[in-house]
Amino acid sequence: MSNIVEDIINAKKEKNAVILAHNYQIPAIQDLADFVGDSLALAVKATKVESDLIIFCGVDFMAESALILNPEKTIIHPNPKAKCPMAAMVDVEGLRMAKKKNPEATVVSYVNTTAEVKTETDICCTSANAVKVIKSIEEDTILFVPDSNLGLYAQRFLPDKKFIFWPGYCHVHQDISVAQIQDLKASYPIAEVLVHPECSPDVIDIADFVYSTEGMAKHCASSDSKEFIIGTEEGLVHRLKKENPDKTFYAISDAICPSMKKITLENTLDALRNLKPRIILPDEVIKKARAPLDKMVAIGRQD
Repeated sequence: MSNIVEDIINAKKEKNAVILAHNYQIPAIQDLADFVGDSLALAVKATKVESDLIIFCGVDFMAESALILNPEKTIIHPNPKAKCPMAAMVDVEGLRMAKKKNPEATVVSYVNTTAEVKTETDICCTSANAVKVIKSIEEDTILFVPDSNLGLYAQRFLPDKKFIFWPGYCHVHQDISVAQIQDLKASYPIAEVLVHPECSPDVIDIADFVYSTEGMAKHCASSDSKEFIIGTEEGLVHRLKKENPDKTFYAISDAICPSMKKITLENTLDALRNLKPRIILPDEVIKKARAPLDKMVAIGRQD
């Protein structure tokens, strides 16, 4: 065990801290975390940990969501530069303008949004429950923010709803191509193809299954198949290999989120020792943003 890993373990114990890590974190962070999961699983877990100190290893909106759901806890985000580019594609002023143009629409914001955008949101969703969330809405018109690919995926199951799509996307999933999937399938013909709903529609069309990262983990554990092509950020493959040592996983070679990789062992140790950078939001933002997140958590997952 390296010195820095030992130092993190000791500091975590000393501070009675809990480390939550997203599935796209580097392997060393995943291995140190008390819990690893997708954005919905992490949001739920943040509400259940007994510790008052959470070290959140993920991108910015995830750490913000943890604070919104747990305003009495101390949420530390090891690297403020770990920001989600897709969350930055929608701002609160732009959303307010879109709401004025479409007053009949219910605003469904992907959890991959800033706290400020959530204050103008009716209900949040994640990739694990977008269809279920939108099914729960009585109104016919949905303003879906910001991931158009996830919105298009949900629309497949909800033909009676009118969707207004914000022009946002996850660059990692948008860049996964049909050709990449087909090349891997040609090399590994018996492998099941699992892709994320943030992928483009043409990639989703050729997949065997479409899941959130947590859904992928559950499917791979229960499937009789022994080989899987994983159409999401490559960090998930580390977890899949650990949980399924008898199975083989093929990652998309360049499906890497640089923002997720900005959390390192070094800045995680610094965060534990110094208890900063701390996530701080105005009380009014926390209050307004909590309602759509609470609705999301209550609905749970579909996969």
